[in-house]
Amino acid sequence: MKFTNGYWLLKEGIEAHYAATAIDAEKQDGALVIHAPDKAIRERFDVLNRPELTVRYSSPAKNVIRVRITHFGGHLDSGPHFELSDDGSFKGEVSVAENEAVFASGDLEARIKLGDIWDVRFSAKAAGAERKPLTKCETKSTGYIVSHRGAQYAEDPFLEFFEGDQRPYSGTYIKEELSLGVGEYIYGLGERFGPFIKNGQAIDIWNADGGTASDQAYINIPFYLTNAGYGIFVNNTGKVQFEVASEKTSRVQFSVAGENLEYFVIYGPSPKQILERYTALTGRPPLLDESTYGLWLSTSFTTNYDEATVMSFIDGMANRGIPLSVFHFDCFWMKGFHWTDFCWDDATFPDPAGMIKRIKAKGLKISLWINSYVGQRSRLFAEGRDKGYFLKKKDGSVYQTDLWQAGLAIVDFTNPAACAWYTEKLGEVLDLGIDYIKTDFGERIPLDAVYHSGADPIAMHNYYTYLYGKTVFTYLEKKKGVGKVCLFARSATVGSQKFPLHWGGDCESTFEAMAETLRGGLSLGLSGFGFWSHDIGGFEGTPDAALFKRWLAFGLLSSHSRLHGSNSYRVPWNVDEESAVVCKFFAELKQTLVPYLLEAQKETHAKGIPMMRAMLLEFPDDPVCPFLDRQYMLGPDILVAPVFSADNEVEYYLPPGTWTHLIDKDANGQPRVETGGKWLRESYGFFSLPVWRR
Repeated sequence: MKFTNGYWLLKEGIEAHYAATAIDAEKQDGALVIHAPDKAIRERFDVLNRPELTVRYSSPAKNVIRVRITHFGGHLDSGPHFELSDDGSFKGEVSVAENEAVFASGDLEARIKLGDIWDVRFSAKAAGAERKPLTKCETKSTGYIVSHRGAQYAEDPFLEFFEGDQRPYSGTYIKEELSLGVGEYIYGLGERFGPFIKNGQAIDIWNADGGTASDQAYINIPFYLTNAGYGIFVNNTGKVQFEVASEKTSRVQFSVAGENLEYFVIYGPSPKQILERYTALTGRPPLLDESTYGLWLSTSFTTNYDEATVMSFIDGMANRGIPLSVFHFDCFWMKGFHWTDFCWDDATFPDPAGMIKRIKAKGLKISLWINSYVGQRSRLFAEGRDKGYFLKKKDGSVYQTDLWQAGLAIVDFTNPAACAWYTEKLGEVLDLGIDYIKTDFGERIPLDAVYHSGADPIAMHNYYTYLYGKTVFTYLEKKKGVGKVCLFARSATVGSQKFPLHWGGDCESTFEAMAETLRGGLSLGLSGFGFWSHDIGGFEGTPDAALFKRWLAFGLLSSHSRLHGSNSYRVPWNVDEESAVVCKFFAELKQTLVPYLLEAQKETHAKGIPMMRAMLLEFPDDPVCPFLDRQYMLGPDILVAPVFSADNEVEYYLPPGTWTHLIDKDANGQPRVETGGKWLRESYGFFSLPVWRR
């Protein structure tokens, strides 16, 4: 959120109180506490009638510093909170001298000037005697903001949150600014589909069902990493607003409504080390079953299908020699207006138990679509209403809307009884032989709802999806065992990486959408998520043959691979028969890579390093790689550069080293070998693309 009008002025109605000086420092049980009024104190009268910020430095783990900025310490905190791995046992090192205080955690330290202008510098131990500067807070960086922009914004927060209005409503905020160095770039902040480098962007951490073609995102993560050796995680489940070199070109600002703000500075220095330390704090994914790495085929969304259609798809894949691993039933396995009731539509699927046995006899796993919304015609609605299992309005009635399903209610996952009830109903269909669950939606969560736990509804908006995913994933593990389950989830927040996997949402069937989809996946990987997929061919619209074949190669060289669409089938021969041959070729190629992927996922599980990696993760010292967003590493050793045009041309960068092409041969029939450290511009037919192993 922008509070200023250019560099010199504040916006009309904004009152800013900046930490002006650190007047003293205290050691408190392994923490450092600084008191910072908004004016230098030169005489006794200066202590009157002014706010003071309390800034506390502590550490949950080596090379991580927690910073908590508080104005009013008596502010009510009704939760929720991210589930972090911090038992309070780790202590930092504190030293206080006459003119400065230092808080250190491993090689990372914060150095605060005392009795002078506000100046906080984060640095890291480097080779030799010098320390490496990372970032700093200077004048007007740390602040308490009061907005007087009109009572309507306090009374109707929807104006602020849903209309995208940048004017703050009446209320209070804590904001922080951290400096950016020359050539410093920001990455992450969730599954963002716009520019890969986030400098120059204003980003709201606010889950929304906005497709992949806008600045909205299904997965918003208040964490970024830089190419300068550190990352920042803002520990707030609600709406965190980032100004990334946008309000001030040499600073990243982040702000939250309320009376306190907490963030973590995470030192690497490498991007992998930053992710390893971030995911040690927020969680890492389990290992996934081998079957998840095969090709998934869906019914698609609004297409007409019954058992005969499903079997024709499965048999069509087998007859064409296309290896298939998972078959997915999307929304209309249940009757329209009845979602979610966990009941098969008996008019379309009169014998679901028999059908499932027939599918599984062909060696396939089965996935089912669900969501956390319960339509008024669902068999679950009356029971959930009467037992208090849904989100409520302030008057005690059920919160309902006609958006998506008529009269739908939303399951309240802060209620343990509601969680048990929801999973019990889910269990009835799982017992037929269902393996995996697509936990769709979870973004459209109201801001005025009343929760069983009493949680703040604005803080719950993003966090709701964590409880949704955790409830279903934990239940599946209980039913089927650790390592045997998988979600296919769209929305997520911090920690949801523990409940894999996630996919890129509703993209269009264009080359531009294919490229934006990859940017979203690379950003998500740099936000702590290990596994990721997307809809091959795009979700909205019907891809033409050239696009579909190119997306097949991209999709089958991704972490996980799914054929899915909106109003048209995604069986490849529905596009043209050559698409089926291309699909077979790349599906077989991926099968040969499964042992490699199973080995690579061990690092994802143990260290939080994503399966699909932005080039800067593997080549952090290569000056070219920070800018690359049209190619990636699949695991540690395989480089993939999808073709994003109908003219078959692709330009990509091959880093230094010796590289062997996985498909192409040289004039002697041997695998093509290239020495890297150069750009290549090449033309590829549909049965190849730049895919190199180092």
